[in-house]
Order: sequence, then structure tokens, then C-alpha cells
Amino acid sequence: MCAAHGWDSNAVELVPVEASGDKVQDRPLAEIGGKALWTKELDVWLGEGDIDASVHSLKDVETIRPDAFTLIAILPRADKRDRLIGAASMADLPKGAVIGTSAPRRAAQALHQRPDCRVVTFRGNVATRLGKLEAGEADATFLAAAGLSRLGQDDVGTPLDPEDWLPAPAQGAIAIECRADDGRARELLSVLNHAPSQAEVMAERALLLALGGTCHSPIAVRCTYNAGQLSMRAALFSPAGQERVEGEATFPAGDADAPARLAAELLGKATSGITAVFDGPPE
Repeated sequence: MCAAHGWDSNAVELVPVEASGDKVQDRPLAEIGGKALWTKELDVWLGEGDIDASVHSLKDVETIRPDAFTLIAILPRADKRDRLIGAASMADLPKGAVIGTSAPRRAAQALHQRPDCRVVTFRGNVATRLGKLEAGEADATFLAAAGLSRLGQDDVGTPLDPEDWLPAPAQGAIAIECRADDGRARELLSVLNHAPSQAEVMAERALLLALGGTCHSPIAVRCTYNAGQLSMRAALFSPAGQERVEGEATFPAGDADAPARLAAELLGKATSGITAVFDGPPE
């Protein structure tokens, strides 16, 4: 922000916040309020004018946001992949291995590839989860490559091939949100937007919206921008991973209807075990 506008480094005040999602770590998010636990404190401060903008890890932001706010900028997207910690690959995990994760997508994909394994709930920040792994609470876990990289831990774990292991919607993206009626903030922040990254993540969020995905819904998707076109590949799973359906689409960036068409295709060929955890398109 300061570099973009040629400001002194002290011109922007950073206000740290501990989200509710950080405070409750013994239960899956889906049981205690979902993704709103990552945004509610920031939403209050932003709505009351205590701050001018919020910075989010976009994969942790609810698909439907309050009309009072706008996602004004998406920073250049980082590595979209997951990293496997504890083994060189899914195939290298020992038979009956215990996998720690609280993400339905990761749990379902893991059990789809390795139905002999068992999943236990793993929550907390990177250090907490690595500590649980070191303590023997599980044989392996997953962490986002982007999060590890931002902590300077690129050497931790093995990146999973996105052709075999699809990431979460908007994984690796940082979003900046401001009040929709704050023209000054919108003007100042909009210069930070990276259009290709915005096109990718907004298409992925549109797919999630059209599917009626919730915190209980195992959905994996990867969208890639190239010369004004988006290539999207998505997979839906039943919670225990036995059932899987996949689809692909290529469409111009900004085609707001294309993700919904892919969502309809996926739901149309999904089994009841999959559709039970998706609500379908909003009314």
C-alpha cells in the first residue's frame, strides 16, 4: 500500500486481531460457526469505522458477504497447493495411518486415495499443528503451501501435485475488503488488485456459491488464468471420500455464468451421498 502510493512506511497503521477461529481449536469449524469465525471481529471493526480495511485469507471468508462490504483487491496469488507433512507422498503413508485435519476437503480427498487410513481432528496455527504431529497425535497432516511460505517454511513437507490433489477454493489468495460506501478507501486500495488472481478466485467462489457449499462440503477446485481465459477443474466428494465426481470447464475471465454451469453439471451427475452435503444454488 505504502509502496504503491509512495507513502512513508508509517502512513498505514496495522491493527492485529485474534479471530474467534483462533481461540477455539478443539472442534471443527463447521461445528462452531464456520468461516464467520475468521471474519466477525474484523467485520465489527470495519462496520463501525474503527478500521478502513480488512485483510483476509480468502479461502477462510464466507462466500456470501454483507452488502456493506466489498472485496476491493486480490493480491497476486501465491502457491495454490497443499503440502503433506509426515510422508513423501500419500502412497508412502503406512497402512492404517492416522491423518490429522479438520478440513472436509482434505479428509475426503485423503480417504478417497487411502481408504485404509483414519482421520482425526487437527486444528490450530501452523506451529500448533506441527507440534501435534511431533507429539504423535497423527502420522501426517496437511498445510497450505502459501501459509508455510509466508512463514519462511518452504522446506516443510512435500507439495502435492494439483493434478492429483486439488486445493480449496481461493487457496493462496489474500483479499482486502473495505466498506462499499467508502469511496476514498476504494480508490486507494483498488491499485493493489491483481486482475488475473481476482479472476481465478472469484470464479472459484462463484462455483462454491452455485453448489451451495458449506463448511461441511468437501469441494476441491483449481482455476488457472491464461491470456484472458480461465481453466477450471473441480471435484466433489462424499464426506468419507468413497464417492467422487469431477468436471472441467474453460471460459473467458469474467464470465459470471460459467462456474454455475459447471456446478449444475457436477450436481447433476453426483450421487446422493455427495449432494446431501451441498445445498445447490441459492434461491
